[in-house]
Amino acid sequence: MMSGVLGITDIWTYVLGTVAIILLPGPNSLFVLSTAARRGVGTGYRAAAGVFLGDGVLMFLSAAGVASLLKAYPPLFLLVKYAGAAYLGYVGLNMLRGAWRRWRTRNDPAAPRLIDAADPAEMRSPFRKALLISLLNPKAILFFVSFFIQFVDPGYRWPALSFLLLGLIAQVTSALYLTALIFAGTFLAAQFRQRRRLAAGATTGVGALFLGFSVKLATASG
Repeated sequence: MMSGVLGITDIWTYVLGTVAIILLPGPNSLFVLSTAARRGVGTGYRAAAGVFLGDGVLMFLSAAGVASLLKAYPPLFLLVKYAGAAYLGYVGLNMLRGAWRRWRTRNDPAAPRLIDAADPAEMRSPFRKALLISLLNPKAILFFVSFFIQFVDPGYRWPALSFLLLGLIAQVTSALYLTALIFAGTFLAAQFRQRRRLAAGATTGVGALFLGFSVKLATASG
């Protein structure tokens, strides 16, 4: 076991675990990927910035003991959980609606050549949407606190430094992964520009996944 790195008991186990967890598909990464496919690299990074901020807030709240508060007050946990499920469902339904518009205009040469033909207003705030998707996930708060605590030496004099380093590792790993997804999204966008049926099908799949995330979150036990 490696210890003494700013109070982190086993930093390499944490790094490997963080990489494995970040690579698991979830609403954050899927939203960044689909945003980049719809609006390009710049907008993809705006969505990624929302994820970074949301994750940072969750890490801070976890270190501050908010997750323990949610555990101690089940009604508060349920409120946050259902709010998160409702928002994921809202995002998924909007994607399905955009896919339907894409399908109806698949033979119209004047129709927008975007992955989902969404209204411009729907993508004006990718940062805010990504932030809400990140924050409205109580399971993530509970995960952060349980995962982080395993690697912080309780006898270390400055535990804030331990959490800071753990958070930095997680954010750097996330940034690298989301960057790869953003450029993958722009590649997909190039494929979808001339294949409207494929674009509609892809957006339908993404919307269905968001609805699945919503149902999974709403039905998950505390």
